[in-house]
Amino acid sequence: MSTVASTLSALSPVLAGAGASLNEAAAAAALLPAGANDPTWGDNPALTSQFVPAIIDTMLMTGFSTLFTVIFGLPLGLLLVQTSKTGLTPNRLVNQVVGGTVNIVRSLPFIIGIVALFPLTKLIVGTRLGWQATVVPLVILAIPFFARLVESNILSVDAGKIEAAQMMGASHRQIRWGVQVREALPALVQSITVLAITMVGYSAMAGVIGGGGLGQLAINYGYTRNQHDVLIVSVVTIVIIVQVIQVIGDMVSRLVDHR
Repeated sequence: MSTVASTLSALSPVLAGAGASLNEAAAAAALLPAGANDPTWGDNPALTSQFVPAIIDTMLMTGFSTLFTVIFGLPLGLLLVQTSKTGLTPNRLVNQVVGGTVNIVRSLPFIIGIVALFPLTKLIVGTRLGWQATVVPLVILAIPFFARLVESNILSVDAGKIEAAQMMGASHRQIRWGVQVREALPALVQSITVLAITMVGYSAMAGVIGGGGLGQLAINYGYTRNQHDVLIVSVVTIVIIVQVIQVIGDMVSRLVDHR
């Protein structure tokens, strides 16, 4: 009897750990059902408990990545214009170096870029998963894209207005912000709108590698688990978000158009 008791005593921690593991597995199964008879729509835990957080993650990713891309991309685009042959301070070397760097980063496919930036993301955020980690590669990869949009918008400003400002003795800074940016503001707002919509699409692709948001929800449940209800709701929600961004962008663009 003493031998049996001692054996049971020795095995009790193992059995307890196994029981805990079984409990955790049962809890996970309740949250993430498996099989052809998965609950759907209002009974699907993926929609009832994870859908709203996924929307919030997508909005946070889109908002922060768009904000930081505009903050860094706008000056970069202005630098490309200013150092061009027809710019305020032509500088061929600077223009070629900056333009070449922009072109190289723009040529990176988004998924490959995220993977390549994993070490930097881990250094900055402390993790490679979640919406916070996704913002880092989103911003880095989108800055060159937005800089080229800014360059195109600024170059469309009437050269006569810039010459008039120069004749009046305006400084380069005053011309950049008071003439170039001001005159191109409606087009810049439309470019920011395009950027934000692009960020929504990029954030959805980031879900493939654990980026969070509606993209990860659609991949984990809609695709991997073949839950069509989750896939449909995720796609429809993304479409609605894009439409809302476009409407707001068009409205702001009309408001800032002083022509």
